[in-house]
Amino acid sequence: MRTIAIEEHYVRQPPATQDRPRPLPEEVQARLLDLGPARIADMDAAGIDVQVLSLLSPGAQRFAAAEAAARAREENDRLADAVRRHPDRLAAFAAVPTADPAAAADELERAVSTLGFRGAMIHGPTEGRFLDDQRFWPILECAEALGVPIYLHPAPPPAAVAAAYYAGFSPGVTSTLATSGWGWHIETGLHVLRLVLAGAFDRFPRLQTVIGHLGEALPFMLARTSMTLPPAATGLQRTVAEYIRENVHMTTSGFFSVPPLLNALLEVGADRVLFAVDYPFSSSAAGAAFLDAMPVSAADREKIAHGNAERLLRL
Repeated sequence: MRTIAIEEHYVRQPPATQDRPRPLPEEVQARLLDLGPARIADMDAAGIDVQVLSLLSPGAQRFAAAEAAARAREENDRLADAVRRHPDRLAAFAAVPTADPAAAADELERAVSTLGFRGAMIHGPTEGRFLDDQRFWPILECAEALGVPIYLHPAPPPAAVAAAYYAGFSPGVTSTLATSGWGWHIETGLHVLRLVLAGAFDRFPRLQTVIGHLGEALPFMLARTSMTLPPAATGLQRTVAEYIRENVHMTTSGFFSVPPLLNALLEVGADRVLFAVDYPFSSSAAGAAFLDAMPVSAADREKIAHGNAERLLRL
């Protein structure tokens, strides 16, 4: 069974202290930095055929407008070189300089049309604003026109949010609660809902997005959110649930657990669930074992393992 993992991270240099809630272990940093033999060996050991690579959070969203375009272009050119060295094993999502939306649309177009990238990954808000702000809609328009998805990935919360919602515990507990333990999943789910409620998918009905972690809590809340925000209240063309089922895909990144998988499958269906590991923060072997053990039909397992990624990313 061909297996494609689509949320797999890299960095060009060790992450800056201000970009991470806590220092990364040295072995994780080493895996992030490697775009060659060690990464391929890990894939081989787990039976993963293709990784779709993306720049680690906060990605290009950390760059100010004055430098964003040049820095994103540099990152994408370097990543393209790695993909060219291993064209059968690696693919890529573009880093886009969202602080300069026009430049971000241009860079997305270049990355897809010239470098062969499969979409873009955007990490959280830019300068405190989510993509529902129409300032960023040239990026959405470009992605729809190119027929490529935007992967919405978490980023550490703003300091004011972290202080108001997550402080008061030991540094380690506070940091984890604000990020991988709760906060950034909820924020990414909110990012999607803001796009829906702003009418982004009415304006760009063919636009596709991807979120990780088996839906960032959206499947669990979908019935409630859709019921309490009907079209009569939102002024939208469809229900919230319909947008999630028609414009959003969900991956298994870092969530190798049956109950949230079943929740996602029941809410959005097997055609919108894709395999991902969240390498190197999660184990490729554990992700592959979870894929093999999923309580789904053989046909649905094939969709999740590779079929949906082949269709969505044209791999």
